[in-house]
Amino acid sequence: MTKLDERVAGYFPYKDVRPYQDEFIKTIFESLEEGHSVLVEGSNGLGKTIAALSACLPKAIDEKLKILYVARTHRQHDRVIEELGAISKKQCVSGISVRGRHEMCLNSLVTRHDLDARAVMEVCEMLKAQDRCPYFQDIDDRAGEFSETRQQILLHPHTAPEIQTICRKRNLCPYELVKSSLTDINVVALSYLYVFDPVIRNLFLKTLETPLSRIILIIDEAHNLPETAVDIASSSLSLFAVRQAESEAKRLGHEDIDNLAKIIRGELEDMAERTTKEAQIAPEHLIDRIKEKTNGNEPREMFEHVHDTGVLIRRNLLAEGKYPRSFIHGLGYFLLKWVETADDESFVNVVSKYTTRQGASTARLEIVALDPSRITAPVFSQSYSNIVMSGTLQPLEAYMRIVKLPQDTIKKVVPSPFPREHILPLISCGVTTAMEKRTPEMFRKIIKRIEEVVQHTPSNVGIFAPSFEVLGRLLTEGLKKNWNKPLFCEHRSMTSKENERLIVEFKAHSKSGGAVLLGVQGGRSSEGVDFPGDEMNSVAIVGLPYAEPTTRVKAQINYFEKWFPGFGREYGYVLPAMKKASQAAGRPIRTLEDRGAMIFLDYRFATPYSQSFLPMWIRDNLKVLPDEEGAITRELRVFFKKAC
Repeated sequence: MTKLDERVAGYFPYKDVRPYQDEFIKTIFESLEEGHSVLVEGSNGLGKTIAALSACLPKAIDEKLKILYVARTHRQHDRVIEELGAISKKQCVSGISVRGRHEMCLNSLVTRHDLDARAVMEVCEMLKAQDRCPYFQDIDDRAGEFSETRQQILLHPHTAPEIQTICRKRNLCPYELVKSSLTDINVVALSYLYVFDPVIRNLFLKTLETPLSRIILIIDEAHNLPETAVDIASSSLSLFAVRQAESEAKRLGHEDIDNLAKIIRGELEDMAERTTKEAQIAPEHLIDRIKEKTNGNEPREMFEHVHDTGVLIRRNLLAEGKYPRSFIHGLGYFLLKWVETADDESFVNVVSKYTTRQGASTARLEIVALDPSRITAPVFSQSYSNIVMSGTLQPLEAYMRIVKLPQDTIKKVVPSPFPREHILPLISCGVTTAMEKRTPEMFRKIIKRIEEVVQHTPSNVGIFAPSFEVLGRLLTEGLKKNWNKPLFCEHRSMTSKENERLIVEFKAHSKSGGAVLLGVQGGRSSEGVDFPGDEMNSVAIVGLPYAEPTTRVKAQINYFEKWFPGFGREYGYVLPAMKKASQAAGRPIRTLEDRGAMIFLDYRFATPYSQSFLPMWIRDNLKVLPDEEGAITRELRVFFKKAC
C-alpha cells in the first residue's frame, strides 16, 4: 500500500485506506499537481467520493480554487456532503449540496407545478423582479438575520434538505441563501445541468463569481455524461403542445400565431400518419411548407415574433398573480432552434409516434443532438482540471474521444478492492434476447435459468431485462410461477417517488426470506441505487440492452463513423449497451464485505469482443457456463455455501 502524501493525509478522515484506494488518490493528486485532467475507472466499493475529495482539497485550499462535484442523483450529492462532514472534523472545510430551484423553492406558485429547470429559473426571476415572492420580499430589511443564517451555513457542510429546513423556520429563500453563500464555499455538490447546460451554467458561474479556469470539476458516475449531454442539446415539440399553443393564440386574439400553429399541427399529423414509429425529416421540409402556406413570409421572423409574444404573455400572467405558462413561448423557442440547427450535421430532425401515460397514441417533432462533445468540450477545455470517474468507463480512449477531454488527460484503471472469492460473474450460454430469436421457447428457457438464480440465492435477487418489451414477455411467458419470493416490478410510467417506494419495499424483504426485483437495464433501479448486504445477493442480466435500430440510433452511428472511422457502431451502439449491462451487474457489490453473484443470461456476453467492454473486475473473474440446466444451480450452491 502506498503511503498517502502528507497533504492528502491531512484531509483523509478515516483510519484505514481501502485496498487500491491509495492508488486512486495518488493518480488524482499527482495529475492535479502536474496540471492535468484525469479519467479514472474504479469499481464499486473503492470509496471514490472520499478519495477524490481528499486528493483535490489540498490543491483547492492552497490555491483558492473551487471544487464542483457533479453527480446524477440527490442521494449522491448528499453523500458528498456527508463525506465532507467527516473531513471537517480534521480540517476546516465548507460545502453544500445544491438542488434545482424547483426542489429548493418554498413558493407554492413554483412547487405546485411540474417545471423544467429553465422554466423555474425564468419564473423565479419574474417573481423576484415584481416583488411577488414572500420569501424574497424585505430581504434587504432582514439583512442581519440573513447574514447570521449565512454564517451558520459556512461553519460546516450542509445538505440541501438541511438548508431548506433552516430557511423554512426563518421564512427565508433557500435559493438566495445558497446563492449568497456560494462564493465562500469550498465544495459544491450539484447536478450535471448546472455545469453542462450552457444557459444554466452562465448564470450559475456568475453567481459563483468564479470562472471555469478556477474550478476543479469532479464528475462522478461519468458514464452517464454522454447521454446527458445529448439530452441537454436536444429539444422536442409534442402534438399536445402545438394544440395548446393554437388554443392559447385563439383565446388571446393572436390570429397570425393561431394560423401558424394550425399549419404546424397539420404538417405534424400528416408526417405522423405516414410514420410507423419514427422517421427522419429534412429540416427545410417544415420551413418550406410554412413559407408556402404563409404566402412566402420569412419563417425566422415569424418564429421570433412567436417567441417574443410568448415572453410578453408570461410577464402579463405573472403580473396578474397567475402561473406564467405559455405554450406560445414554448412553440417559439422550439421553432427558433429548428432554424438554428437546420444546417448543423450534429443534429438530426425526427418525427416520432409514442404512447402517453394515459395510453393515447400521439406524435412529436424532435431535434436530436448527436455529438455529446458540443456540450462537454467547452467545459473541459476551460476548467482548471477535470476529474472524470466511474466504475464503467472502459475503453478509456473511446470515452475521451466521445466527450473530447484534453489530449494530455491522464488515463487510469484502478484494480477492484474486492476479494475474488466475494464475486461470482457467470455467463450462461444457450439463451439470448437477440431480436430474431425471441420465441416463446427461448423466453421459457430464460425463465428456467432465472428460476435457478432465484431458488438458489439466499435473499434478494435483481433481474434486469434489456427493455420493457422483454420484461413484459418474461411476465406473459410465466415468470414467477415456480418461486415463493414476492416480485416487485418496475414499469414504464413509474414516477421517481413510486420507484423509491418500490425499492424500499423490496429491500425490506432482505431479512425475511428475500424478494425479487424486476427492472430494466439503464433504468432507475439498475443505476444509482445501492443494494448492500442481503439487499441484493444475486443479479440476473437478461440479454444485451442494444437499442432498437431506430432512425436516431442509425444517425448516431453514422455521425460517429464519419468522425471516428471504423468506430461508428462501437461508439454509437455497442458501448452504451455494455455500460448499461455493467452498471446493472454491479448492483450487489457495494461494500468490501458484500458477496454478489452476477449471471449474464445471453451467450453474446461470452464473445471476446463483448467481454472487452466489461469492467476489469468482472472480466478477471468471469466464468462461462455450458448450455445445460443446473449449471447455474451448482455454481450458486458452492458460492453461497462459502458465505455461511
